[in-house]
Amino acid sequence: MAEPAIDIQQVHKSFDGHAAVRNLSLQVPRGTVYGLLGPNGAGKTTTIRMILDIIEPDSGTITIFGQSSIRGRDGNRIGYLPEERGLYKKMQVRRVLRFLAELKGVRGGDADKRIELWLERLSLTGGDKDWGSARVEELSRGMQQKVQFIGALLHEPDLVILDEPFSGLDPMNAQALKDTIVDLRRDGRTVIFSTHLMENAERLCDALCIIANGEKVLDGTVAAVKAEHGGQYLAIALGEDRSAAIDDIFADRSVIMHLDDSNRTVEIELAPNASPQLLLRRLIDAGAVIERFELVQPSLHRIFIDTVGATDVEPGMSGHG
Repeated sequence: MAEPAIDIQQVHKSFDGHAAVRNLSLQVPRGTVYGLLGPNGAGKTTTIRMILDIIEPDSGTITIFGQSSIRGRDGNRIGYLPEERGLYKKMQVRRVLRFLAELKGVRGGDADKRIELWLERLSLTGGDKDWGSARVEELSRGMQQKVQFIGALLHEPDLVILDEPFSGLDPMNAQALKDTIVDLRRDGRTVIFSTHLMENAERLCDALCIIANGEKVLDGTVAAVKAEHGGQYLAIALGEDRSAAIDDIFADRSVIMHLDDSNRTVEIELAPNASPQLLLRRLIDAGAVIERFELVQPSLHRIFIDTVGATDVEPGMSGHG
C-alpha cells in the first residue's frame, strides 16, 4: 500500500481545558479528494491548523509525505486556502499574486506566466474586463476568493488544503472551484477540504471523515461509508399537486422510518420489513403524480444527520472549528 499523503494518529488538542480535537486518527490517501466534514465548531479548522504546523497537538503524531513536521521538509509542497480570507485590498490583483508566488519561490517570468494562465482559467481576464489589473477591493467576494485560491496553487503544490472553500460563493464561482479541484486530482495531486455542505462533499470526494465535538464519527471511501450505513432508501419526485393523503402516507412510521422532505423531492428510509412496492401502490392510490421512484444509496446528508444530528455541537466550540 502506498504511503498516505497525511497520516494522523491519536491527535488531541485542547484550548483552555476544552478539547477541540479528541484522539483523532485518519489517513488521507495520495491522489484523492478527501473531505473533512462536520458541523460548525466540530474541530475541522483546528485539525487543518495542526496539519500545517500553525498550532501543535498536545499529543499524537501527524506525518505529511512521510515527514513528521513541515519545519523539517519542503513546505512548498503544500498549498493552503484558509477559512479566514485575507488579501491586500489596495493592491492590484497581479501584484498580490506575484507577491504570493515569490513567497513560495516562484519568481520572474515563470510567476507571470502562471498568473496569466490561472487568471484566464478562472475567468478573471478576457471579455470586457481585465480583473488582474484591478485593485482587490474592486472585486466581488467570489472573485477575491478565486484570487486567493490562485495564490494557493501558483507553486504547483502536491497537497492542496482548502478550509471551507465554498463558503459564500455563488453557483458560478463555486462551480469554477469544483472544476479546478477535479483537475487537480486528475493531475495526481491530493486535495483535502473541510466543509459542512454535504452536497459538495458527495459530488467531489473519494473518501471522507466526519467529525463532531472533536471526535471521529466515521471515515472511509464514500462508497464504503454508504454501503455500511445500511437500510433501504428511496428517492421520490412528485408532481406539483400533493394532497393531504400523500402527507399522511409519509407520516406513517410503520412504512417510513426517516423522511427528508423537500416538497417535490423526498428522500426516504423505509422502516424494517417495509415494502417499496406497497409504498408505491399507496402513493398511486392516493393520486400522487410520481416522476421518480428509485431505490438509492443514502445521501451523505442523510448519513450526516443520522450519525451527527442536526445540532450536536457543544457550546463554545465555534471558535475552534
